[in-house]
Amino acid sequence: MVTAKLHYYYDPLCGWCYGAAPLLAAASQVPGLQLELHAGAMMSGQGRQPVSPQLRQYVMMHDQRIQQLTGQPFGDAYFNGLLLDTDALFDSTPPTLAILAAQALGVDGLAMLHRLQRAHYVDGQRIAEPAVLQQLAGELGLDGAAFTAEYQRQQGEFAAHVGRSHRDMAAHGLRGFPSLLLELDGRLQRLELSPYLGKPQAFADYLQGLLAGAASHGGAEAAFCTPDGCQ
Repeated sequence: MVTAKLHYYYDPLCGWCYGAAPLLAAASQVPGLQLELHAGAMMSGQGRQPVSPQLRQYVMMHDQRIQQLTGQPFGDAYFNGLLLDTDALFDSTPPTLAILAAQALGVDGLAMLHRLQRAHYVDGQRIAEPAVLQQLAGELGLDGAAFTAEYQRQQGEFAAHVGRSHRDMAAHGLRGFPSLLLELDGRLQRLELSPYLGKPQAFADYLQGLLAGAASHGGAEAAFCTPDGCQ
């Protein structure tokens, strides 16, 4: 039996990751495929930014394109609320810690990521704030005290987690977010998301085809395919 794992390199504040969310949701339903999340801290530390007219202009240009290509909804509370709120801070660290904490407590990390994305891009919530993260964790059934304790513990793991993500991305030529590596019986292959944006079922079918092909060729001897062809 082929051991299959999809490695997803993401950031909670990456607009294209939000655009790709339906693809990852579809991938999570592919039988025999395990999904593993790797956070990249795109807007952490010195990269975090307060909302400003310049940031609003930059992200709206991309977000409108993402909406056109993927059909993902962007709420008025985001475009005309959060993106005008100059007291808000875009910081990848708190939502990433929330995802890591949720996973450690037995909640699907992808479910937490997608809830954070909806809170940000649709509801216009400040997902860098502890109160918002507590609320979202509670919606996913997490105990408040347990979540807070695990969130604090994950602060000590954050740098190592992000460091591994960056080393993996550099080793396999991954540039930016979202990025994917498909692991079949220990062998890794880059996958492209862009041809499937807005087409989650086609992406799931593509993944199922890769897994079926690997199984029929004995796993380790299988050909590896991308939207650009097979090798």
